[in-house]
Amino acid sequence: MSETTATTTYRVDGMTCAHCVSAVTTELSALAGVDDVAVDLDAGTVTVSGAASSDDAAIGAGVEEAGYTLVGRR
Repeated sequence: MSETTATTTYRVDGMTCAHCVSAVTTELSALAGVDDVAVDLDAGTVTVSGAASSDDAAIGAGVEEAGYTLVGRR
C-alpha cells in the first residue's frame, strides 16, 4: 500500500530570482518524504507534495538552509 501524498503551500520571504527558486527547490527536494516542490516566485510561495509536506519544522529548516525565511502556511 502506498502512503497518502499530501500537498501544503507555504509563504517564504526573501526569494527574488531564479537562483532563489533553485536553492529552495534543491534543499526541500532533498528532504525525506518530499516528492515534489513547486516555487511560485511572484506569489512568494512554495508548494510541497509528499508524506513530509506538512512537517512544518523540516520544511522550515530546509527553507532556512537555502537562505530564506518560512513565514507560514498559505
